[in-house]
Amino acid sequence: MYSDYHLHTEFSDDSEYPIESLVQDAIQMGLEEICFTDHVDYGVKEEFGSPNARIYKGKAVTNVDYPRYFDTIKKLQTHYNKQIKIKAGLEFGIQLHTMDAFHKLVSTYPLDFIILSIHQVGDQEFWTQEFQKGRTQAEYNRAYYQALLDVVKQYKAYSVLGHLDLIVRYDEHGVYPFEKVKELIREILEVIIKDGKGIEVNTSYNRYGLKDMTPSRAILKLYRELGGEIITIGSDTHRAEHLGAYIDEAKTELLKLGFTHHHSFEKMKPIAHPILIK
Repeated sequence: MYSDYHLHTEFSDDSEYPIESLVQDAIQMGLEEICFTDHVDYGVKEEFGSPNARIYKGKAVTNVDYPRYFDTIKKLQTHYNKQIKIKAGLEFGIQLHTMDAFHKLVSTYPLDFIILSIHQVGDQEFWTQEFQKGRTQAEYNRAYYQALLDVVKQYKAYSVLGHLDLIVRYDEHGVYPFEKVKELIREILEVIIKDGKGIEVNTSYNRYGLKDMTPSRAILKLYRELGGEIITIGSDTHRAEHLGAYIDEAKTELLKLGFTHHHSFEKMKPIAHPILIK
């Protein structure tokens, strides 16, 4: 099954990709299933329509316009149902102090799939280096994984962990040694496996010029050794040229690591598919 399970559209503050254009592009390239996962980051973003939203590159930095988002996806599902499967998801940028807001969101709207990501800690962003500033490389790496562990111990309404080692992408000092954070990562993986959750392979590592996969092969290997099975594959699309990129490459690497299946989701339930190269 040829799918892409990490997609951002005009409904995310950092994308202008028209949602219907993405569907049409996906059909044209032969994708059989897609899942929209637009951004929600309580704590650092205002709700859609707020007059207090900050402006970045001419666009308001807000969370998703939920009613219009889910209504649009429903219409697209109906219109294109004979050509492609379309699932409704979101990417949650969760922090300990924002969990209640996410619980309320999950109980309000119908979701097939949720990516749990850590995009910031204490409302400090990684991509701006605000979180890393004033900390040593060891301190901010350990703090990142500790924050992720703290969240997954308490928050359970999600499907997979997104770009588990995201901090690597924004580490100006290079890749922090895996062995120095291995035990923290092991704890994270043990919790999610016990909870019946999964992880994603995020193929954006290619466009960010990273030397390893996201998450790293070492993390994927450890996940499998611990009994982890649930894996989704997503491009983290924000533009048309990202769509479906390096999906087959990720599948090839997963096969090398001993995985035999990847997953789609429906109504928050994983569905296993044999890993086949297009």
